[in-house]
Amino acid sequence: MEIWNRHFECMDRSELRKLQSERLIETVERVYFNVPYYRHKMQEAGLGPESIHTIDDLGRLPYTTKQDLRDNYPFGLFAVPMSEIVRIHASSGTTGKSTVVGYTRNDISTWSEVMARTLTSAGANRNDFIQIAYGYGLFTGGLGLHYGGEKIGASVIPISGGNTMRQIQIMHDFGSTMLACTPSYALYLAEAIQESGISREELKLRAGVFGAEPWTENMRREIESKLKIKAIDIYGLSEVIGPGVASECIFQEGLHINEDHFYPEIIDPETLLVLPEGSVGELVFTTLTKEGLPLIRYRTRDLTRLTREKCRCGRTMVRMEKCLGRSDDMLIIRGVNLFPSQVESVLLEMSEIKPHYLLIVDRINNLDTLELKVEVDEAFFLDKISQLETLRKKIQDNLESSLGLGIKVTLVEPKMIERSEGKSKRVIDKRKY
Repeated sequence: MEIWNRHFECMDRSELRKLQSERLIETVERVYFNVPYYRHKMQEAGLGPESIHTIDDLGRLPYTTKQDLRDNYPFGLFAVPMSEIVRIHASSGTTGKSTVVGYTRNDISTWSEVMARTLTSAGANRNDFIQIAYGYGLFTGGLGLHYGGEKIGASVIPISGGNTMRQIQIMHDFGSTMLACTPSYALYLAEAIQESGISREELKLRAGVFGAEPWTENMRREIESKLKIKAIDIYGLSEVIGPGVASECIFQEGLHINEDHFYPEIIDPETLLVLPEGSVGELVFTTLTKEGLPLIRYRTRDLTRLTREKCRCGRTMVRMEKCLGRSDDMLIIRGVNLFPSQVESVLLEMSEIKPHYLLIVDRINNLDTLELKVEVDEAFFLDKISQLETLRKKIQDNLESSLGLGIKVTLVEPKMIERSEGKSKRVIDKRKY
């Protein structure tokens, strides 16, 4: 199997650790002397650049959160003059101020490199036609994939998000071989292709790289079955670089983190202590080569675990499991911790229902309630009411058995739950209103 940069991706781990230590020392010096926020935080902790000698000293440094980026909005955490920033991206700011990220020319080069690794690990090469249905603009998804596709010499189709019928037409007429979008939009496209009258056999699609939202193994099987492709999980976040932080290879046994650029830790989100390898916890990243916006111990809120076992593909980089969800997305219902991905995993075991659902949380008479609205397959919905009630009870029992929580289940007809062409909305929590 092809590996884009064998020297770094298959590096001996002792050699890699030496490189990480050298790059951490440079990064700490960069933020201490160029970012007042970090200088103040380190001085508060009694630290200076001379305190950091190896990657083992990382735990002495303070954490960074999304709130820190918002408090220093827009450019307060940049480590270079604005004259050296050649690109600015930002989050949507739907939960507060946008988090703004800046890239130097070297940062753009790094981004292209890690995205070339990502696409190559998914099986892409210069003969592919990569249809990028992530959004372009301030969102990092579209341009990140774009850079990687061009670097490996593939033919990039920058169609961006939305306009589903045009997506299908382009896919058919241009002979797209790889699709890049959110997993929920991939399922939406699969439905739309089925309804378009275009036979799946007329398409050349063979693989897809999907990210930007948590998705389960069951959802992967659904995508692979309906689109008849290999579905590869990719991971990234704007604050760290965008897509390209980690990606699966064709063996789909965890996501390889580009840890020569992004050093990962797993911490307990409550105590903030680093957990032993193999533990599930919150993923934290320190950027080792970023110039524009270097980040020290950035708390992603994503929950996963790490393994440093060598992969069958030959890469030695640490791997992370598919994210379970986010520590700040966890619902606490009557004392039970629940992630939407757990519900999805149960639902996708059942052939009678569609992979589209909505969780509605409320508080009635001081008691938390949870309702699940889920679409039923059209053929099944036309059956007798008694059969629908049997199905509803089956779903309810399966969820209660698996999750230990009573959930009200409401069956709805196909297309009743709003589709998303970007990140899907799975939860409405009315307790916050």
